[in-house]
Amino acid sequence: MNQGKLIYSGKAKDLYETEREDQLLVVYKDQATAGNGAKKEQIKGKGVMNQEISFLIFNYLKERGIATHLVQSDQVGREVVKKMKMFPLEVVLRNVAAGSIVKRLGVSEGTEFPLGMVEFFYKSDALNDPFLNDENIYFLGLATPEDLETIKKLTRKINQELSSLFEKIGLILVDFKLEFGKTETGEILLGDEFSPDNARLWDKDTHQSFDKDIFRKDEGDMMPYYQEVRDRLEKVLSSETHSK
Repeated sequence: MNQGKLIYSGKAKDLYETEREDQLLVVYKDQATAGNGAKKEQIKGKGVMNQEISFLIFNYLKERGIATHLVQSDQVGREVVKKMKMFPLEVVLRNVAAGSIVKRLGVSEGTEFPLGMVEFFYKSDALNDPFLNDENIYFLGLATPEDLETIKKLTRKINQELSSLFEKIGLILVDFKLEFGKTETGEILLGDEFSPDNARLWDKDTHQSFDKDIFRKDEGDMMPYYQEVRDRLEKVLSSETHSK
């Protein structure tokens, strides 16, 4: 796929036009950020690793009937995706209390949410990505009630599928952030990525982090943990494919 004009440059990815009007090229970056970009660092190999993990996850979800923007992996660290109008929302699913919700709700880290808790945040660097309820979203015109219901259902289905997958590789899916978009035909698809950058993953026995919290908390090199996630996923998914 030919790399055309740069149309968006984010913290973790760049988006380019392609020869097809309905498709974009995504190039993953090695940049790691935390605190809404306050902390930045270049980590060699991070972009490729995130792309490889996200590619595995998105294909896994596709096999289970969850539509995504992914078309194909163009080459190492690059993907071709469907062009969509993105909802300016960060959709967070929490299975276990960690991060900001601990302070916001005054609960202990590690508290379980048996049904999973879906939250929305306004994707706005200028406003520091504030929390939104449904009425806020409707008032701002960010999504319709029908859109939001679809997004919630998809998020819970994704949680069900991925919680089971990560359990198989010895990890707890603590929480994760998703982004969704709408195609020209009105279909709502999962977009962006799914990697340890936007999910908290804890070892089932030790609760060691296998995600970006290692970077956030200055706990050392996060790349061996990212690679371990990739390797474990490849192993279990390869095993499932051969057993079919």
